[in-house]
Amino acid sequence: MWIYEKKLQYPVNIKCKDIRMAKYLITQFGGPDGELGAAMRYLSQRYTMPTEKAKALLTDIGTEELAHVEIISTMVYQLLKDTTAEELEEAGLGSQYVQHGRAIYPQDANGIPWTAAYMQSTADPITDLHEDLAAEQKARTTYEHLLNLTDDPGIKDALRFLREREIVHYQRFGEALMDVYELKNSKKYY
Repeated sequence: MWIYEKKLQYPVNIKCKDIRMAKYLITQFGGPDGELGAAMRYLSQRYTMPTEKAKALLTDIGTEELAHVEIISTMVYQLLKDTTAEELEEAGLGSQYVQHGRAIYPQDANGIPWTAAYMQSTADPITDLHEDLAAEQKARTTYEHLLNLTDDPGIKDALRFLREREIVHYQRFGEALMDVYELKNSKKYY
């Protein structure tokens, strides 16, 4: 189904270690509004969409969200590269280090692990698409908050790219919702 190209969707070139920012940024991997939850949500919901266009859209965006997981993970890795256990402990990541070392682990900025409870799949396309619209807006907001917490041009560049993709996804889900409403109104569905 997928062809994996072994390069990031958008390049990440962070030059300076920033443990604090890594701690915040990890939420976009495994937090309640992060990329992992989005990928799982969309790839689960696609099966019950009433149109091939909506199914394809959820597959495409769900796959892209997995690419965003890679971008976020790369950013966190680069921000933590060459950190010592002492530095991690000073930054409040001592328990993270004890359990996961320097591994990238799906959690939010408070250290709470990712859970499937962050996503929903109801088999009602209108409900699911509204959830998807809200998810994209929450992710956009989180990226804007993260942008406010850094001056690093490498981090800002990648975050801006990811934020813009959330806006595009929101627009595409809006189009899919209109298609589903049109299908429902034509009495060919429900």
